[in-house]
Amino acid sequence: MGTARDQLLVLLSTPVYMVMIGIELLLSNARSLSSYSRKDTFQNIYLMLLNSGIDLAFRAVYIGIILTFFYDHRLTASIRAPWLYWTVLVIFEDFMYYWLHRVDHHVRLFWATHVTHHSSEKFNFTVGFRSSVMEPLYRFVYFIPLAFCGFRPIDIAFIYSVTQTWGILVHTERISRLGWLEYILVTPSHHRVHHGSNPKYLDKNLGMFLIIWDKLFGTFQPELPAAAYQPIKYGLTKPIEKETPITIVFHEWDNIRKDLKKKGVTAKDRWNYLFGPPGWSHDGSRLTSDQLRELEANNK
Repeated sequence: MGTARDQLLVLLSTPVYMVMIGIELLLSNARSLSSYSRKDTFQNIYLMLLNSGIDLAFRAVYIGIILTFFYDHRLTASIRAPWLYWTVLVIFEDFMYYWLHRVDHHVRLFWATHVTHHSSEKFNFTVGFRSSVMEPLYRFVYFIPLAFCGFRPIDIAFIYSVTQTWGILVHTERISRLGWLEYILVTPSHHRVHHGSNPKYLDKNLGMFLIIWDKLFGTFQPELPAAAYQPIKYGLTKPIEKETPITIVFHEWDNIRKDLKKKGVTAKDRWNYLFGPPGWSHDGSRLTSDQLRELEANNK
């Protein structure tokens, strides 16, 4: 289920991606920065194709049936002024995405899907395509309130694609700070922090387009100079032991399975292994993001 607008967005964004990736790759090679690797780039493409396939297969269901149902039973009429309609939709949708992303980071069941996006130890434009493969199967739930408030499902999907374009382009180390835009938008500086596995940076800067939600809800963390903290280390706090096309997607699901089968775990423990924060363990053998930050602070 696509529209002429979606096709136009693809036609406009694809050359931009190619040019930006080409420039970044040339700069990386010229400065011997090792920002890219063949294996990592192929992994990014592979995960993008899986995500896109699931999204396309499920699109008719979540747009044509589920979101359309709530739009048909909307509480209010659609905003008539086009400029106001689109402006409110961008802000409202970005707000809902923030909570989707926050849940993905704080509930292990959903982190098991989102972890694929964070598993790269590189940070470049192609990492923006390293998708959370299964997310299209539940992402639409967060957009139901938009349809219920009078926003057309096809417009919701389009604006998500537009803001996701910005979300892809902030995956780079080659762009420094962007002046006054740092106070409003998610920038490469903000998103570098988001991909850091350093304790201070875990679960921070969760917005897609606007950084204001992180500042309002206490998840904002500015990028700190190396002299004040430590260089950003990308990837997971515990890297995948053996990367294969299967383990990249399903390794955390397998870890959950192993935790649920451990001897001595109670029903409450099993609940926490599913719906508690990533890193939670009944015996203290692993640490959550908050515990890692506390440990880091105590060791200073």
